[in-house]
Amino acid sequence: MKPSEFSEHYPAYLLVLQQQGKSAHTVAAYGRDLAQLDTLLSENGCEGDALGRSHFIAAFKKLSQRGISERSLARKLSVWRQYCGWLQQNGLLAADPTVGLSAPKAGERLPKALQQEQLNHMLNQSSGDEPLSLRDQAVFELLYGSGLRLSEVVGLDIQDVLLDAGWVTVMGKGGKQRQVPLVGKSIEAIRAYLPHRAAAEGERALFTNRKGSRLGQRQIQKRLQAWSAAQAGGQHISPHMLRHSYATHLLQASRDIRAVQELLGHSNLSTTQIYTKLDFDHLARVYDDAHPRARRNKREK
Repeated sequence: MKPSEFSEHYPAYLLVLQQQGKSAHTVAAYGRDLAQLDTLLSENGCEGDALGRSHFIAAFKKLSQRGISERSLARKLSVWRQYCGWLQQNGLLAADPTVGLSAPKAGERLPKALQQEQLNHMLNQSSGDEPLSLRDQAVFELLYGSGLRLSEVVGLDIQDVLLDAGWVTVMGKGGKQRQVPLVGKSIEAIRAYLPHRAAAEGERALFTNRKGSRLGQRQIQKRLQAWSAAQAGGQHISPHMLRHSYATHLLQASRDIRAVQELLGHSNLSTTQIYTKLDFDHLARVYDDAHPRARRNKREK
């Protein structure tokens, strides 16, 4: 298969990803990684050659020399592999040229979690009774109170939230649906926001913008950035940090990693287990504060 034939199936593959329930953000990322592969193969001067393993090794080597993080390299190689595997499964490629290629092992990156006291203090500070402020408060309470992903909050429709029952139905990654409990503060914030919700005709989104259309991910990120700058003295807080904080604080309190896995919507327990590493620091502080030997040592200093 020549490079031109290799890339002509990109649109069909991306359509398959959409049909599998991949988010628009994920599909776009796959498209960018495949387009970059196209450029790398072209730069290596293999337009007229039949693609083979050596071409992919050269492309990956060139990519790795650009100072890209190990995590990004691993993700890009994974996208290449998945596409080649799809081509092979559909009889479009005789042999997978990515077999045997391996990315450098990425160092484990622990998520950042905010201190419980700090975060609760910030959320308890009223931002006013303006419609946008009430909407933002409800969004932030959901991100932390229920540990939702940013895409999950954006995708919520008004009928997904059952305030009296205290549940929210979430469409997670891969089109997997789950129910997550609502905390009291989230229920209060959503009840305060709903009378001010602006909605265009037929709009079902729970969170809307000034025009009455579904609120976008970038809009929430900007609003959270402005809010955290005012509340936290310029500290950057992202939607993912609120989800990380939810997971960490819940694990610290419950010690039930399986329950946290289900609430977060993680397919694999290994994804949730990263929070146990964060929790170790908390346990060490508890030991220092509570253990009689630790207290004695402090008094003797």
